[in-house]
Amino acid sequence: MKKNRWTAILLLIAAASMITAFENGDAAAKTSAAAEASAVSETSVPAEAATGAGTALSAQTGVGADREGVLSIAEQGMFSAGGTVIRSDGTFDVSNYYTSREGSTSHVDHANVLYQIPAQESGLPMVFLHGYGQSRMGWMTTPDGREGWSDLFLRKGHSVFLIDQPRRGEAGQTSVAGTISTEPSDQTWYTQFRIGTYVDGAFTYNENSQFPRGEAVLDQFFRQMTPDTGMDSANGDQNIDNTVVAQAAAAAVDKVYEKTGKDSILVTHSQGGIPGWDTVLYTDHIAAIIAIEPGMAPMPDSEAYQSLVKKKIPIAFYYGDYIGEEYTNVPAAGMWAMMKSSADVFEEAYTAAGGVCTVVSLPDEGIYGNDHMMFQDLNNDVIADHIENWIRGNVK
Repeated sequence: MKKNRWTAILLLIAAASMITAFENGDAAAKTSAAAEASAVSETSVPAEAATGAGTALSAQTGVGADREGVLSIAEQGMFSAGGTVIRSDGTFDVSNYYTSREGSTSHVDHANVLYQIPAQESGLPMVFLHGYGQSRMGWMTTPDGREGWSDLFLRKGHSVFLIDQPRRGEAGQTSVAGTISTEPSDQTWYTQFRIGTYVDGAFTYNENSQFPRGEAVLDQFFRQMTPDTGMDSANGDQNIDNTVVAQAAAAAVDKVYEKTGKDSILVTHSQGGIPGWDTVLYTDHIAAIIAIEPGMAPMPDSEAYQSLVKKKIPIAFYYGDYIGEEYTNVPAAGMWAMMKSSADVFEEAYTAAGGVCTVVSLPDEGIYGNDHMMFQDLNNDVIADHIENWIRGNVK
C-alpha cells in the first residue's frame, strides 16, 4: 500500500469524475492550446449541455498515469493536530450512558491532516491549508480528474501534509454550535472565484479561461464545497475563528517537524491565508509561506508581520488573471484588485525590512486565464513548476 499512489483514496472520493485528462505536451504548449480553445469572452455553457473537456470518462485507472508513470509513496497516514477538550458539568451516569451528557468530554477544534511521503524525497515538506467553503480535497484532484497539486509536488520530491481546517471536513468536531445554511449559492462563489458568471441559465467562462469545462466538471466542482460546522451561516455570519485555525495549523506544522526533522513550506489559499499568517505566532518551524490569492496580507504594524520579519520567512504571493478595473465583464475583478493591493503594500514594507517577498501576477509571467482556483485549472502543472522554481531560488 505504501508504494501505491493516491488511487485508492481518490477513486473512493471521485471515481465517477475521472474525466479525460488534458492532452500531454510541454507547459508552453498547454497554456497556448488552452488559450486558443477558449478565446471567446464570456463563452456560455448551458447547464443542460455537457461540452468540452469532461464529456468522456478517462480510461486511466490511476490519476496522472499518463504524465510521468507510477508515483511511489514510502509512507502515508492521517493524524489530528491541536484542538482542545471541553467538559460538561456534573458526573457521568454510567447507568444511563447512552443519553447522559453530564460529566462528559468532547475533543474539538483540531486540524485533521492527511499526509504522504514520496519514495524519492528531495525537498522540504509542504503543508497545505485550504480556503473558505473548501477542504483538502481541492489540493488532491481537479474537477475533471487530473492530478492535483498534492500529486504534482510529490513528484517534485516534497512530502505533502493536507489540512482540513478545524470545524471543517474531517475535523468537524466543534466547540461552537453553528447553523449551516441550505440557501443555494453555487453561482455566487463561481462568480467570486473569477471563473465566469451565470447568465440566462448558463455558466459562462472568462476570456481564455483555463478552468476545465463541461457539465460533469461543474457538477464535481460544486460538490467540493464543504460547510463549516461552527459557522452560523444560516444567519449570514461567516464567523471563522482565525486564531483557532492558526493554532491548529501551527500544531500540524510542529507534528511535521517531529516526524521529519524539517521545517515546512506552508501553502495557503484564500480565507486560509488569513490565519496562515498567524501560524508564525505559534510555531518556529515554518520555512516559507506561499499564499495563493489570500484574503488579505498582514498589515506592517501587525503582530504577525513583526514575527515574519523577525523570523526572516521568505514569502510568495500568487495571483491569477482577471484582476483590475479594466476587466469590466468580471464582476469580482475590482474586489480582488483591492485584496492584491494589500500584498503590494506588504511586499514594499517587507523588502525594506530585509525580508524576501515576491508578488507573482501570473499574466506578468506570460501565464494567462487563471482564476481563484488556479491549482485546479488546466495549467495547474505550469503554475506548480513556477512555484517550485521560486522555492529553489528562495527557500533554504
